[in-house]
Amino acid sequence: MLTKKLWTVVSVLAAAAFVVSACGGAATTAAPAATAAPKPTEAPETVGKFQIPATEEGKFNVAMVLIGPHDDGGWSQAHYDGLLYVEKNVPNTHVAYVELVPEGAEAEQVVRSLARKGFNLIITTSFGYMDATGTVAEEFPDATFIHVSGFKTNGKNFGNLFGAMEDMKLLAGMVAGSRAKKDGNTKLGYMATFPIPEELRLGNAFAIGMRKTCAECTLDVRWINTWHDPVVEKEAAASLFDAGAQVVFTGADTPASADVAQEKGKWGITYDYVGSCKVERCLTAMYWDWGKIYARIAQGVIDKSYKPGFEYFEADSGALGLYGFMEGQQLTKGESDLPAADLQMVRDTLAQMLAGKFTRFDVFAGPIKDNKGKEILPAGAKLAPEDIDCFAVGADARCKVGMYWWADGVTAELPKLQ
Repeated sequence: MLTKKLWTVVSVLAAAAFVVSACGGAATTAAPAATAAPKPTEAPETVGKFQIPATEEGKFNVAMVLIGPHDDGGWSQAHYDGLLYVEKNVPNTHVAYVELVPEGAEAEQVVRSLARKGFNLIITTSFGYMDATGTVAEEFPDATFIHVSGFKTNGKNFGNLFGAMEDMKLLAGMVAGSRAKKDGNTKLGYMATFPIPEELRLGNAFAIGMRKTCAECTLDVRWINTWHDPVVEKEAAASLFDAGAQVVFTGADTPASADVAQEKGKWGITYDYVGSCKVERCLTAMYWDWGKIYARIAQGVIDKSYKPGFEYFEADSGALGLYGFMEGQQLTKGESDLPAADLQMVRDTLAQMLAGKFTRFDVFAGPIKDNKGKEILPAGAKLAPEDIDCFAVGADARCKVGMYWWADGVTAELPKLQ
């Protein structure tokens, strides 16, 4: 199937289970209707289970590797919309993507094939693509490779990119705590994906926000070991609701938390994509808007002004959003009747974030205690950048505090380190 200037590449294993990893300010642009694509420089080639799209001669060619389908209503669709934004806003650019690419050897094969085709910028969008992207980058020094959600770079043509979603998780926690308290049920739930620092970081940010509006609220956790599995996600959401949770939020792709909440008369919080919060019982959504970020990077590669490295953008980039509170949006049904003081706290904190005056280091500012009563940070202290994405002190030499802890209010044990 072809879309405007875009070769859609579908794996023949579309029914296979995903082994995936994740992990803006305004609503993203929907995909354009299918039209005849311009003739590429050469025909796509089949590599393994995938078709590798062709470049277009005389244009700046951008390719993206997606872990899920481009229209998944979650993580992959948010990236896909960002790619369309590049096509529309960066002159003389051709874009293409390969979807449903598992992590591991197949990902390396796809990335290498795209580089051989001559793509100038290759963006890989799953944590488990990190090593494959770095390996191929060393083989093709004239191309630029950006990996989303990882922590490795060669400082030359291979960099990593992520954003401070903990900002939005903090705000969503405030909303959820307020909702639970108003409903008279102070139990909440978290559908966590994989036991990696990112998932503890985002869960802790939510719990810290929850306690700001509901000091007595608690947060239960279910590990689901997937980023995109509609069946598993629905089962986990149902498990949390049946265990007593009034509000469930997710770190995975599908809107299962809200769909199950709709069935049970409770509240769900969705993730990744602005269009994921559709049902009445969707309390809010924490989402990404990658377009401006990708367009800036693409233009910088063209101008030779962008140097790949460690990039972790904040809410003032315009690439992060909380549904119901961004410009032009209306509060959802579940937000609209919350106490005025709680809504104002969310709005004031969001305004500080968008102005660059409140960052992820303010999310994790002391005093912070873990769920065992141990002091993680004293008053006035903040986590260092190295602590944000590393695990345990001793297991990772980069950090002094790390993320191997649950915040006060989380009623779960820590996952075992591999």
